[in-house]
Amino acid sequence: MTAYKLEVATSPDQLARRCAELIGCSLDLALDQRDRAQIALSGGTTPAEAYRLLNQERLPWNRVDVVLGDERWVPASDPASNARMLAETLLSPAGPGHSARFHPVPTQLPTAQASAEAFEQHVRQLCPGDPPVFDLILLGLGEDGHTASLFPGTAATRELERSVTVGAGKGLERITLTAPVLSAARQVILLVGGAAKRQALQRLLDPQESPERTPARLVQPRTPVLVLADAAAAEGLAASG
Repeated sequence: MTAYKLEVATSPDQLARRCAELIGCSLDLALDQRDRAQIALSGGTTPAEAYRLLNQERLPWNRVDVVLGDERWVPASDPASNARMLAETLLSPAGPGHSARFHPVPTQLPTAQASAEAFEQHVRQLCPGDPPVFDLILLGLGEDGHTASLFPGTAATRELERSVTVGAGKGLERITLTAPVLSAARQVILLVGGAAKRQALQRLLDPQESPERTPARLVQPRTPVLVLADAAAAEGLAASG
């Protein structure tokens, strides 16, 4: 059974600072043990401030490979693009994070399936293991219980053979890492912010909850999942560990 460790931040600002701190510590640890570190990051508004803070950290960014755990199948210039958000935050030339090596999802290909297949090949070359093993995967949690682009009731949640697949959610095709890859990471952090996520967070932490209804429960690493939430999302829940 997956273990969850809940850590509650008092405010969105503290949530961002703590998230940036944890990612930096994870990178330090990985780079002490290996020549390069591979991390998969979440899109969305909640982690954006954490990425801006992380961009200022003086880490050996030139030894860090960054991918997105999921991406909307839109051009990189589209306001909905997670790659665009990363370019404006973690990878901004305003800070040393710009030196990280970013590996975007190739959304310029003719079909979403072609993009998924090309990205899977790249991820398998980038990360050792079958499924590929990331040092850290940062995930979000949707109000409906989805994570990455594993939405309730979609085929992407049932994909166990591929490392990358096509997801669908909120009217857009998406490219997403699959549950086996998310579960293979050395460390998984789930970042949850805002009162609108409160019910989804309660469901995530309920051992009786179905992964079919709350696909975030499909992420089952061998180490505890660190759930980093702000006070609004975690109201009524007790922090652990």
